[in-house]
Amino acid sequence: MTQSNPVRITRIVLADDHDLLRQGLTLLLQAQADMRVVGEARNGLEAIKLVQEQRPDIVVMDISMAQLDGLEACERIRALAPGTQVLMLTMHESEEYFLQSLKKGAAGYIVKKAAPAELCNAVRTIAQGGAFLYPGLAKALIRAYVAPQNPPEQPGSLPPQRAELDKALQTLTGREMEVLKLVAEGSTNQEIADKLVISIKTVQAHRSNMMEKLGLHDITQLVRFALHYGLISPQI
Repeated sequence: MTQSNPVRITRIVLADDHDLLRQGLTLLLQAQADMRVVGEARNGLEAIKLVQEQRPDIVVMDISMAQLDGLEACERIRALAPGTQVLMLTMHESEEYFLQSLKKGAAGYIVKKAAPAELCNAVRTIAQGGAFLYPGLAKALIRAYVAPQNPPEQPGSLPPQRAELDKALQTLTGREMEVLKLVAEGSTNQEIADKLVISIKTVQAHRSNMMEKLGLHDITQLVRFALHYGLISPQI
């Protein structure tokens, strides 16, 4: 008799200064078999303290909070606990907040009006090593790289070894190239799986192999790479 593999639990800290909303999110995430909320914070300082104590996999964090906002808290958390990823959950749909979040090290950005299933999908995507961009915001990231008045900043810049990148690009398989383009355009793992008619695990494997071959570490580097080589169009 074969035993089923145990479900991997994603440990989450929630940070939001609205108690009712935060408690509702806790109920939503706790209801998922693969998620556990290990702490709640009302501001960025409390979130940092909880991260140091609990070492969660993901912090789901609002941007606008008292004492220390989510952007500054994100940057500090990524420095203190590189193994903890941050998903920004906010009412702001502005491109400015979105781009600032990525520069501070966030692995995902989703707005509060999103459906509950989208939030759970975002958490799972990030837990699996991916990045989650709320639909439509990938275009903002592309615009940030093609606008001359807004050049890309670290950590989103490409590694300088052009010859190595050229060589690495040649090692990608056809399927890895397809995944690269779709990720750079903002597609989620599930959307890529549906489009290519493959499993999410296969998407994750292609994505991991592709990023490793290219020496890229985040979505901002990937978008810049795809634009640089003409793999996606800058025309929005």
